[in-house]
Amino acid sequence: MSAAASPSAADALIAAAVAHLRAGELVALPTETVYGLGADAADPQAVGRIYAAKGRPANHPLIVHLAAASHLDQWAASVPPAARALAEAFWPGPLTLILKKQPWVPEAVTGGQVTVGLRVPDHPLALRLLAAFAAAKAPAPAGIAAPSANRFGRVSPTTAAHVREELGDKVALVLDGGPCAVGIESTIVDFSRAEPEILRPGAISAADIARVAGVTPRQRGDGAGRNATPAPRASGTLAAHYAPRTPLRLVDAAAFREEVERLARAGKKIAVLARAAAPGDIPASCHWRVAPGDAAGYARELYANLRALDALGVELIAVEDVPTDAAWRAVADRLGRAATGAGKK
Repeated sequence: MSAAASPSAADALIAAAVAHLRAGELVALPTETVYGLGADAADPQAVGRIYAAKGRPANHPLIVHLAAASHLDQWAASVPPAARALAEAFWPGPLTLILKKQPWVPEAVTGGQVTVGLRVPDHPLALRLLAAFAAAKAPAPAGIAAPSANRFGRVSPTTAAHVREELGDKVALVLDGGPCAVGIESTIVDFSRAEPEILRPGAISAADIARVAGVTPRQRGDGAGRNATPAPRASGTLAAHYAPRTPLRLVDAAAFREEVERLARAGKKIAVLARAAAPGDIPASCHWRVAPGDAAGYARELYANLRALDALGVELIAVEDVPTDAAWRAVADRLGRAATGAGKK
């Protein structure tokens, strides 16, 4: 659905999406982070179709999207005061809370774990869909399980076209809400243990969380090799994730131009994602793409840039490494996982 669709056309598409969801089918929906592949979170068979469409292992939990923070207690058995404060402050928004689940929540959603990931997305079309779905299911709990709408481990989609390219007819309906405003997945905070912990960094920082919750969360280490577990407690926490099919190498910013020139002289057909314009003497065999210089802009365009470079058919994507300060933490996390998973079939 286009952002410019008339109100009547939008209403018809929302109604169609609700009907598909209630029939156990898959609907792709826009959020402020990435596009999600949605199914009725209370229907294990429908949720199973998400895993099949994505090729996702069954022990990888999904995030349930809710219409409002007031629905939190339908899904969570206990909500610590700090978690509730974060929901009130940041929902709708790019924040996922990991909480002890209500007994009825299907294991298909939780990956067999005793916790469930919950969030309220900050996108008008997603919120309209969630509200309509909740109204259609009332008084039963309603939520849409929606991991990123792409093949498992690959680059997340930030436009409706990305979803169609990747999943095709595996999705009954794709709601087009335009490009995603944030562009990378939500911050995930685990409240199921004694101390809150950030399992995945995102647009909402540890400082933001500490300011509202009154406690500074622990943070898992970023990047390759540090987050792999046999049964992940949250989405997107594997060491290899968000990856293009083309091998990807992170190159230190201080040595970036020299390394690109070395690769080009060696006859490598490469693509580059840099934070500055290409020098005039770079050979034509090097496809140079410039990312925004600020962390938020870089994140917003990251996945679209990786998809564009992946489509060029080059031998290698060389990415200029990003700063190490807190503002870039989420971007660095995604690039580290992309580099680990890139080039694998």
